[in-house]
Amino acid sequence: MAITDIRLQHFRSYHDSSFELDGKVNIIVGPNASGKTNLLEAILMIAGATSWRAKTSETISFNKPWARLDAHTNTGQRTLKIIREPNSKTYEIDNVNYKRLAINKRLPVCLFEPNHLLILSGRPELRRDYLDDLAEQIYPEFGLARRQYQRALAQRNSLLKQGRVSAKAQIFSWNIRLAELAGQLVASRLSLLAQINSKISDLYQALASSRDKISVNYASPLNTSHYETSLLKNLEGNIDEELARGFTLAGPHRDDLQVIINNKGVSTSASRGEARTLTLALKILEAQTLEASSGSSPLLLLDDVFSELDGARRQKLTKYLSNYQTFITTTDADVVIQHFTTSANIIPLQN
Repeated sequence: MAITDIRLQHFRSYHDSSFELDGKVNIIVGPNASGKTNLLEAILMIAGATSWRAKTSETISFNKPWARLDAHTNTGQRTLKIIREPNSKTYEIDNVNYKRLAINKRLPVCLFEPNHLLILSGRPELRRDYLDDLAEQIYPEFGLARRQYQRALAQRNSLLKQGRVSAKAQIFSWNIRLAELAGQLVASRLSLLAQINSKISDLYQALASSRDKISVNYASPLNTSHYETSLLKNLEGNIDEELARGFTLAGPHRDDLQVIINNKGVSTSASRGEARTLTLALKILEAQTLEASSGSSPLLLLDDVFSELDGARRQKLTKYLSNYQTFITTTDADVVIQHFTTSANIIPLQN
C-alpha cells in the first residue's frame, strides 16, 4: 500500500505544507535543519507508528494548540489529529475514528535512522526492542503478552522493593504469571530469530560482496528450550537476593542478542562500514518479514542512509529498495539518484 500525498499542519517545522509522493522512490533533499527528518517522521506517524524522536505531543509546532496530518493512500484516506491540551491523538481512517490503531489498521513501515547503528553495539534493551517491535507486528498475540509481562514485572518489583520476608508468599503468584508470559515472549523471539538466521548471511554477503558468515544468537542464562520452567526455578531460587536488591534479576527483560560475524562478536570486531551494512541487512529482513506477514509491502524510511556507504554498497542496496515505496533523506541528491535506473521523485526542501 502506497501513500500518494501528505499534508502537514502545525507539525514540527511545517505550518501548512503538502507533498505529492511517488509509489516507488522519493528522495527528500535539502540542507541540514530544512525539515527532512520531520517529513519522514510525519510519514511514520500517519502510518500508525509512534515517533522515534519524541512524545507525540512534542511534534506540535511551538506555541500551537494542535497538529494535523492528512494522507491519501491508493485505497483510502487517513488523518492524524494531535491536541496539546488535553494531550490526545485521534486517527481517522475512511471516516471512522480510532484512539489507537490495531495492527491491521496500520500501514507496515520499516525505519532506518542513524541511531539504529547502536542496535549492534549499544545497550541490550536496544536489541530487545528491535526484536520485540518486529515481533509485535507479525505475531498478533505478542503485543498483549508484552504489555502483560511489563505489568506483572512491575507488580513483582514493587513487592520486592518492600524488602520484607513476608512478601515471599505474595510474590509466588507473580512468579507463576511472570514465567508463563515469559515463555510466550521467548518462544516468539526464537521463532523470529530462526527466520532472520535463515537469510541474514546471504543478504549480508550480497550487500557487502563478501563471504562473511552472520548469525544472531539469543543470549540468556536460562534454558531457552524450557524457558518457563527454567525462569520459575530461577525466580524461586534467587528470592532472597532479589528482596535485597529490590528488582527481578532474570527474565526476557534481561536477555540479549549476540550478533556474530565469522565467529566474532560484531560489537568488538566489525568496522563502521560492516556495522552499517549489517544494520541495513537487518532492516531489509525486517521489511521482507513484514511483507510476508501482512501481505502488503511496507514503507521504507531511510534517514541519511547513503552517507557512509561506498558506491558498490549503495548500488547493491538500491536493488532491494525497488520493491517498496521508499523515502530517502539526503543533503546531496546526486549521490542517491545515480544509483536508481528508474526516475525518482525529488522533494526539495529549503531552510
